Amino acid sequence: MSTDGWKNFGKYGANRDPGNVHGKIALGRALEDALERMIIEGGIKSPPTTRRGLTARMRYLMTHKGGAQALADAGVTATPATIRAWTKGTQRPRPVNLEAIDTAYWNLRAANILNNPAVFKAHLNNGGKGTKVEIHPINQDVVDEPRRRDNLRIRPLQVRYVWDEAVDALTTGDIGKMEEIWDDIIADLDSDWGAYTYVSHIGLGA
Repeated sequence: MSTDGWKNFGKYGANRDPGNVHGKIALGRALEDALERMIIEGGIKSPPTTRRGLTARMRYLMTHKGGAQALADAGVTATPATIRAWTKGTQRPRPVNLEAIDTAYWNLRAANILNNPAVFKAHLNNGGKGTKVEIHPINQDVVDEPRRRDNLRIRPLQVRYVWDEAVDALTTGDIGKMEEIWDDIIADLDSDWGAYTYVSHIGLGA
């Protein structure tokens, strides 16, 4: 089976909407969105302007490799003694440094997760339960009216077993492997699979 189910994609106008893309592209975007949510939703909730939020960020930066460099990259030029005082909560940074600390924290957290793809894989595999994939068909409004398929609808699937390879493909930019994975996913739609080779959106429940 090939995911080039529409060899003449765009012949009847589907490409008039730039949001109509091959599933491999939409899947990559959905994975990036899920990764961003994982980074943000698993992070420190208290804002850096609170004592709790500041202390938590400073402890993270001081106990994880690369924390000092992350602070420097964010524009913090304080002395080690001042940074220790921020971490202990005995001194409060100026607003510009609070903002820089927040930037350093999120940058370091993102880098740590991106450098450890096993965490993202486990998140998507969900203990063997997999992740719900919501497939939105292409926008039919731009297709020549006689060629529209009004029976297409949003298709939900619970997808397992592909996420390790999907994360690896995302990390390495392997678009060919991403196409193979999309092929595997839509195969579960049986005879309808070709209609979802190209889509308008893919949502991941992760």
